[in-house]
Amino acid sequence: MSDYNRTDFTNPSTFILRGIPGLEAAHIWISIPFCAMYAIAVLGNFTILFIVKTEQSLHEPMFYFLCMLAITDLVMSASTIPKMLSIFWFNSREISFTACLTQMYFVHSLSGMESGILVAMAFDRYVAICDPLRHSSTLTNSVVAKIGLAVVLRSGILALPYPFLVRRWPYCRTNIIPHFYCQHIAVVNLACTDIRISSYYGLFDLLFVIGMDGFFIAISYIQILRAIFRLPTKDARLKTFGTCISHLCAISALYVPDVFSSLMFRFGHNVPLHFLVLISGVYHMVPPVLHPIIYGVRTKQFRGRLLELFTHKDT
Repeated sequence: MSDYNRTDFTNPSTFILRGIPGLEAAHIWISIPFCAMYAIAVLGNFTILFIVKTEQSLHEPMFYFLCMLAITDLVMSASTIPKMLSIFWFNSREISFTACLTQMYFVHSLSGMESGILVAMAFDRYVAICDPLRHSSTLTNSVVAKIGLAVVLRSGILALPYPFLVRRWPYCRTNIIPHFYCQHIAVVNLACTDIRISSYYGLFDLLFVIGMDGFFIAISYIQILRAIFRLPTKDARLKTFGTCISHLCAISALYVPDVFSSLMFRFGHNVPLHFLVLISGVYHMVPPVLHPIIYGVRTKQFRGRLLELFTHKDT
């Protein structure tokens, strides 16, 4: 442990990830639910990709966006959880400075991509409910691809300042990161200089992305609700609104843990550090686990295709 406590160095070539500070003795037990959730996330999201690829009736804009979400969830969880498990199981705590910055960039860019994809899915629901006759002509494969490209570019550009700002700060206190991955705030707090620019940019990025995306999602659903209330019968209104339930659950699964985790790390000074790190871990696992479950349970085509696959295996 003496290597992990050293403080006499200039800029480190490697960082040391502590895992969950204060709960090191329980790392093996904590790894069990996280490993199970990671396995569910990988299996569930690959199942979504497989079913959409093989089921012709699912070759629609909504399911193309769902595939984008599944790929983003897979990469997001793969960028943090394997390293977390290697810390828990093998005490593999070291991470190079470059790998740390790369991980940080991917986490922030992928988080923005997930939010952007949910906006695209809200737009799909808006067109499908408010202007169904023009749905196929409005959301063509070309338009879907352009929307996906715009989401990737926006998120990638907004995430660029994180590693660039972190690289320019001097680190002379310690190289021990009190986290299981290179979280932006946890890393810049190690710098021996004024890091307000990094902190302000992180808060701006959070409020800008969630604020802008939340605004567009809210506008879409205001129009959707107006269209639903114009329907003549209660059954028709419930059936139409039911097509939005999966998307609303996906929004909650992403935004609630994201906002809570980000704000707690910035302003929860009296909250125990191990609790903050555990919340961050939950944020990284909840959306990848819940998204395939939500759409698998709520989507008739998915249920039918899964039943068909298992039936064929039994025969």
